[in-house]
Amino acid sequence: MKLSPRTSPLFTIAHIVLAILFAFFAWLQRNDIDEKIYHNASSLDAALWLAFYLLITVLLIFAIFRTIPRWILILSIFACVVETVMTGPGLIENIVGEEEFTMTQVSMSAEDPRVELSREFFGAVIALAGVLFLWFRNGKKATT
Repeated sequence: MKLSPRTSPLFTIAHIVLAILFAFFAWLQRNDIDEKIYHNASSLDAALWLAFYLLITVLLIFAIFRTIPRWILILSIFACVVETVMTGPGLIENIVGEEEFTMTQVSMSAEDPRVELSREFFGAVIALAGVLFLWFRNGKKATT
């Protein structure tokens, strides 16, 4: 594969740095299946997050060489928005609830899921930012 003529060295570096960042996010998902850390750990939830972060990683690298089909980006944006809607109530409870706001709680419990929901909300927002970066980089050349 050769570099696309519209990809400057600066954007190539940005794509690679962001791909490494999202690969790191995917790697962090291994903790979400650890029963010692999370109460009622969900292997499916961790696997979906891992797959989603890896998808963004692959898309960032792929976009260096080719235009990403618009439907893939639309589907990714939709997934991010769905996740923010699903986890938003936990963030709101974390901000305005009776308990003090925290994102660094050592462990999750069934009594206080707001911390993990807040983390997942911000993870979805970061993923959305990554997908929007790809959307705007794709520009008018994206295919439907």
